[in-house]
Amino acid sequence: MIGLTAESPPLQDASEVVDFARRCFCPAAADLVGVELEFLIFDRTAATRHVPLARIERAMPELPGGSRLTFEPGGQLELSGPTGPLTESLARLAADVAAVRAALRASGLVLAGVGLDPVRPARRQLRLPRYDAMAEFLGVPYGQLMMCSTASIQVNLDLGERPVARWERAHALGPVLMAAFANSPLRDGRPCGWMSGRQAVWDHLDRSRTSPVPASDDPAADWAEYLLDARLMLVREDEQSYRTVRDGSSFRDWLNADGRRRPTAEDLAYHATTLFPPVRPRGWLEIRYLDAQHPATWPVCVAVTHALVTDDRAADAAMAAAEPYRQLWEVAARCGLADPRLRRAAEECFRAALEALPRCGAGPGLVGEVAAFADRHVSTGRSPASYLLDLPNWPSDEGWE
Repeated sequence: MIGLTAESPPLQDASEVVDFARRCFCPAAADLVGVELEFLIFDRTAATRHVPLARIERAMPELPGGSRLTFEPGGQLELSGPTGPLTESLARLAADVAAVRAALRASGLVLAGVGLDPVRPARRQLRLPRYDAMAEFLGVPYGQLMMCSTASIQVNLDLGERPVARWERAHALGPVLMAAFANSPLRDGRPCGWMSGRQAVWDHLDRSRTSPVPASDDPAADWAEYLLDARLMLVREDEQSYRTVRDGSSFRDWLNADGRRRPTAEDLAYHATTLFPPVRPRGWLEIRYLDAQHPATWPVCVAVTHALVTDDRAADAAMAAAEPYRQLWEVAARCGLADPRLRRAAEECFRAALEALPRCGAGPGLVGEVAAFADRHVSTGRSPASYLLDLPNWPSDEGWE
């Protein structure tokens, strides 16, 4: 967390929230990449059965690339790769994905690259105090689905020397990239009506914490207002105790309230971790709007996102193509690349990314993977979700894992 001390005094007014927000946008000279991959795990012979977490844990191998392995509330596996330059970060995380995939396969399990559980109902396996409070706040069915049935790719990028530009790019490109990588069209064993059913789930949650941060020429001020106006989800009483806030009050209400404990810097920093906009500033950019991808093709998603946000020449071309459609979040989630506007913009964006990737250090192999993805999905207007809808026999079909 940014700017915490062991015991911080109570916040005095909103100016300290603004100070916190500005620390989330500090320039960085490096261009490092961090990737967090979530996957659903299935039993190959019983796809509708939940796999006990203990069985997954027993199957886990040593990770040669140094990723951190954790689990989400429903048993989704998460690999957080080491931060580094693009090619190094991808290579180390890819080694860990390959090791996990092979170990699970040997145990009769499937590492499934899909953004929303296509067949099983939501069921929580992890019972931690934070998750208990979160589940109470978010409710059913969508809170439970988000926590237990969704999987995503989170791309973490340095802010560079022009944080405002990168923040703007990450938002404006959102609908196009969401459409290009939409990969969650099924729920309860049938089409859910969305190419990104995962995003549809998020859209049904508390919008004070999941809608995009409003954009202006001062993103730190925008982020401060977002922090202040978002509803409180929970308050930490101590390390093992969390109180769910059910009265609809915001952080601003807490800051201005009389007669009870005032929030501290620690409370503010923790509140920030309970907010889930499509792009979240943490001293770097967390790009959070991308569905989980096939275990063999997720590097394409990371490489394209990195190139279009960090390479100035690619960003100029991509922004020209994507800017008219920056508000089409729902269209992107519902239609994917079947929407002709988003398909045309995606073609321009992928063309710019392919030109930029060698400048970003990518070798011919990665560039070839991006080109193959563009030929298969972008040029045809068929997001990955379209191919999932074509698979008749899951999970035996190799297209799923």
